[in-house]
Formats: sequence, structure tokens, C-alpha cells
Amino acid sequence: MLQQVKNTEHSSLAESYSSSNGIRVGYNALVKEVIPEKMNFFKKLFSRSEEVKPATVVSMKYPKFCKSKQQLIERFGGIAFDKQLDVAELIGDNSWSIDMISCEINFGEELVIPFQILGSYSRSAESWEWAWANKQAQMAGDALGHAFKLKNYGEVNDIDFLKTEHFEMSNIDLHLIGLAASGIMKASGYYIADYGKGAMVFTLNDIVIKKADNNETGRIVDVFKQLISDFDINHKLAFKFYLEEKGYQTTVNKYSVIGIKGLNKITAEFDKNDSLTRLNG
Repeated sequence: MLQQVKNTEHSSLAESYSSSNGIRVGYNALVKEVIPEKMNFFKKLFSRSEEVKPATVVSMKYPKFCKSKQQLIERFGGIAFDKQLDVAELIGDNSWSIDMISCEINFGEELVIPFQILGSYSRSAESWEWAWANKQAQMAGDALGHAFKLKNYGEVNDIDFLKTEHFEMSNIDLHLIGLAASGIMKASGYYIADYGKGAMVFTLNDIVIKKADNNETGRIVDVFKQLISDFDINHKLAFKFYLEEKGYQTTVNKYSVIGIKGLNKITAEFDKNDSLTRLNG
């Protein structure tokens, strides 16, 4: 069960990142401590100014996964991680600012990306509030589409954290929310905008983020190995779903999954517990 919290801290957060004209200049990326050093391909994406130090996070593991969260990562984690590679490369070390009127996030003068706001995290209260539940924040209706659709998804599939207005969590869980939203909504990726007292999570929607990879099978291998090192999930199911999201035709055997797309072929082998033993691309 989720521990619900009172809607006090997040009410003030709306004012802290939105000025009278709907624009706030933010810090220069994301929370560095949220991502451990081993996640090198996210390193550029998750860095920020040292002006305000966030809470220290020691692991990306989720030992308290309830079944529904685990299934979300198995279903969408691979493709969501994959998308973040392109997000990180595109944004680099650029600072961010938000236009709440046009629902765009600016990463410098030449890079403007439409967004959907999912919600906000309070560092002092260690709690999350969905954007659809924040009645005091002045946000355009167009910016809340994904948040409401995730609420509906949670209600239909009985997933507590997607349908509960506000609840206790750590800043590490921001990535669970981002990964799930990116996958379910088929967004271009997600972004965690840190503003000192807390952080906002957005889905990003822009065709410029999507691009082909010349070494697709090598990328799949790297992303999937990272995924299973950071999340306690069923490897076999997660790999099958990841390949299918990438457009591969899959053949599932007792101890293997084979994916084929054009001339590309990738094979993964698993033990009796569905844990990965070999991956060739």
C-alpha cells in the first residue's frame, strides 16, 4: 500500500517554478546523485549545478517493488531506457527553462521541445504529487494529457501509484515514473527538471529525438544489460517486450528468445529462472 501524504508542500512548488509569465529558468540538468556512476550513458543527462545538494541516493535497485511496478518495467523499461540515450545525446549539458503557457521546455535558444507534465517531487517531504491532483498550479490543459491518461491506466489496471494523488517516495522513484510514462505513452523520452526544493518530471514529445542507430543490435545489448543490472525483473519477459518495441519479430523458446528484423538477428539465452545467461547481437 502507498502511504498518502497531505497536499501542502506541492502547493508551494507550483509557485516556485512558475513565474507570472509562466517561465522559469532552471538549473543546468538533472540530479547527479540519482544515477550511480556505472550508468555512463545517462551521466550527461543527470547532472546539475552544485548550488543546492539533493538527497544522496545509494542504489538504483527497487527491492520493494510491488508486482504491478515490476510488470511495468518488464513491459516498458527496455524501450524507455533506449529512448533516453537519444534524449541525453540531444540535450547534453544544456540548461533548461520552462514555458508553461506554450508547454515547451527550452534547452538553449535552438532546442525547444514540447512536453507533458507528470507531476512534482518534494525533497523536504519526500513525496510525489501527480499534476492532475495539483489544483493550485496554473497549467494549461494540454500539458496534463499524459498525467490523466496514466491515472486512467492505473485505474483500469489497478496500479496504486498511478492513481493515487500524492504519496511518499524517494527521488530515485522519479525514474520509475519517467520510465513507465515514457513507455506507456510512447513518448520520445522523459526529463527530470530539478529546481532545488524538488523536481518535476516531464514526458518529451519531439520527432528530433527519434533517430536511427547504425549499430542497433549492439545498442540493444548494452541497454538491456544495463536494465537488468538496475532492476529486479524477469529478464526473459523484459527482453521479449524490448525487442518487439524495437520492431523485431520474436520467437520464444523455453530457454531463449530470438529476434529478427530485416538482416538483424539477436539471440538471448536464459536459465530455468528466466535469468539472462548469454546475449548475442
